[in-house]
Amino acid sequence: MASPQGRSLTPQGGRPMVNFASNDYLGLATHPTLKCAASDAADRWGTGSGASRLVCGTLLPHVTLESRLAEFKQAEAALTFSSGYACAVGTLGALAGKDDILILDKLCHASLVDGARLCGATLRVFPHNHLDKLESHLKWAQSKIQANGRIIVAVESIYSMDGDTAPLEAIVTLKEQYKALLLVDEAHSIGICGPGGRGLAAALGVASSIDFQMGTLSKALGGSGGYLCASRKWIDLLINRARSFIYSTAPSPISAAVATAAIDLVDSEEGDTLRSQLQSNITRLRALTGNSELTGPSAIVPLIVGESDAALSLSDALAKRGILAPAIRYPTVPKGSARIRFTTTTAHTDEDFVLLQDALTCR
Repeated sequence: MASPQGRSLTPQGGRPMVNFASNDYLGLATHPTLKCAASDAADRWGTGSGASRLVCGTLLPHVTLESRLAEFKQAEAALTFSSGYACAVGTLGALAGKDDILILDKLCHASLVDGARLCGATLRVFPHNHLDKLESHLKWAQSKIQANGRIIVAVESIYSMDGDTAPLEAIVTLKEQYKALLLVDEAHSIGICGPGGRGLAAALGVASSIDFQMGTLSKALGGSGGYLCASRKWIDLLINRARSFIYSTAPSPISAAVATAAIDLVDSEEGDTLRSQLQSNITRLRALTGNSELTGPSAIVPLIVGESDAALSLSDALAKRGILAPAIRYPTVPKGSARIRFTTTTAHTDEDFVLLQDALTCR
């Protein structure tokens, strides 16, 4: 792309297109407040951290961000990573090993799947949002786990390809019944729902019962990086065992400062206004794509086509009408469920939705 992230994008050498593919849900990637935070941080701290966090790369912006994250998520402590992927792989690698059992929802993000496979724990997968199968796996795990082993359940709050939500209240009940630990990835709900934008777990009132609240700084928060919020003891363990944290150069102080500014913004009256506008646009997008039955706060609205060729053809047809909406195909989604994964943001206008409606009507 030859233009900044926004409601319109211009491919290199091409013409502007209305962007229905971005995860910049609140339009913060180019928000003046975040740009000022970046500029101020560059002036004071420079552009690079110079070393890993445990050598000499921990600068004040990193500490400030982690303190603000913990306060925002109402957790004891937080730790930030260079990306959400690094956070997932590093966290599961630090928490689990050969004596442990990991239970994942089938539609968990690839980063969680990779982290589960790499850590050496026994892995079990339950069908998406299937609580009976989850309980069956928990019963089995409880009968197999050794005295020094852990049972860890990993789910997402909003799933990235279907836009549906996890039944977190029921999952919390099960994890407590079977004495498991629970990790919830809030990548697609942080900033867009819950009091102050704290995510789906906070919206449902179960955040305090979740052991590990994972998320990203690079979607609704408009920056880059990943984070984990947990108890102080768990965060101390990660600092000393999460290899993707220990052996990576610390994120830029600019990105840390931007993320702190983004949290302050979403946790404000302006954040409430942006979330209200986003929910209005979500309702409109669902109606246009025939997904009015979808519920919850997700800005992800899939239009399932079926075969990969058909999804590619539809994406090309939309592009010819000035709409950017790439096809999502296997292996990101199961075979036979290729789709256009539409997303909306606060920036989309009435004209954008009219353009999309016309394009879908004529396809």
